[in-house]
Amino acid sequence: PRPANILPEIFDTFYHRRNNMETLIINAEMKECRNAGMQKESWQLAIMTLLLLFISLTLSAQTNIKAVQDAFETSYAQEKKGELNKAMSTLTAVYAEDSYEINARLGWLNYVAGLFTESMAYYQKAIKLKPYAIEARFGFVNPAYALGNLDQVITQYQEILKIDPQNTIANYRMASIYYGKNDFAMAGRYIDKVVNLYPFDYDSHLLYGWILLKQGKTREAQVMFNKVLIIKPKDVSATQGLSQIK
Repeated sequence: PRPANILPEIFDTFYHRRNNMETLIINAEMKECRNAGMQKESWQLAIMTLLLLFISLTLSAQTNIKAVQDAFETSYAQEKKGELNKAMSTLTAVYAEDSYEINARLGWLNYVAGLFTESMAYYQKAIKLKPYAIEARFGFVNPAYALGNLDQVITQYQEILKIDPQNTIANYRMASIYYGKNDFAMAGRYIDKVVNLYPFDYDSHLLYGWILLKQGKTREAQVMFNKVLIIKPKDVSATQGLSQIK
């Protein structure tokens, strides 16, 4: 026969199991809350760390910018007094490989000091940092030309004209280079742009007159030389050019 008290035991067992389950659920919820609290504290700590790092980097950057500004100001004053080595040392003290401005400035100072190879190296770094800027390329051609590296000069002018096809300085200088090489057809292509952009410019009209004369285009050369005499009356070179036209 079944015991008479089995039903109370069943209910008692169920009750204890339910209490145990509730206890487990409560403990799990408390653990989850503690974990959530720890995660929140961790996030807060991470955010505070990043904020402090950002503030530190900002202050450091501001300090570095001020140091560079002071170095540039000092180097200008030293250059003005002819103290080129000091000016270069001042900038070298704050040198940064990724600074376009410092590399371009050192390129100029080395060029003025007659250190052409060093000057080219600094200008090359500036060009690499800002490949679409033309000022460092113009700077580069000065020491390159001083060393007789005409091919490198031409290359830089060609690169400048890819970026700025209407650049009158590059076009005029390319025309002058090819005139010196007796390549008058190529010289004419470059100088023609300058004359059309600046119809009242003395130098370009005079050079174009001589280019045309060397090509045997005497009628066109005569027109150019006469324009030069309007811009600059009694110009010796234009007068000589006209005297060669029969």
